[in-house]
Amino acid sequence: MKKFFGICFFLIAQFGMGVSAQSIIEHLQKDGAGLGTITIHQDNDIAALLSSDLAASMGSQSKSASNKGTLKKQGYRVQVYVGSNTRASKNEASRVASEVRSKFPELTVYAMFNPPRWLCRVGDFRTIEEAHAAMRELRREGNFREVSVVKDQIVIPAE
Repeated sequence: MKKFFGICFFLIAQFGMGVSAQSIIEHLQKDGAGLGTITIHQDNDIAALLSSDLAASMGSQSKSASNKGTLKKQGYRVQVYVGSNTRASKNEASRVASEVRSKFPELTVYAMFNPPRWLCRVGDFRTIEEAHAAMRELRREGNFREVSVVKDQIVIPAE
């Protein structure tokens, strides 16, 4: 078995059998008589990653986020619900998210599963002061069990 893998490795190294994903896609898209048609739908970000080398793609991750009009940064959110990993917790996180959306339509609401629990977090605040002001408003409402400020990766509009 070791000899088999050794021979395969030697052949690949000698004959350069490495093929990029881009050339495979180009090969599949060729039309010919008697051949079927293959249509490939892919995100532009994937095409950009395939056409650039690994170092360039690592450096362009923040650029691709800014092309979409948003950036991800470290910031703060207000956590209004923490549950377990049950379906009931998922439903409760969704219910709390709907309630927050209806009472505070100006705030962004995130109901998500962060293993091992379901969470509902509110807002994308750059400073802790902004998050505390929103937390006080949510507490004043009085319908939420837990309300606290947490550090999180936030989504902000690109400038």
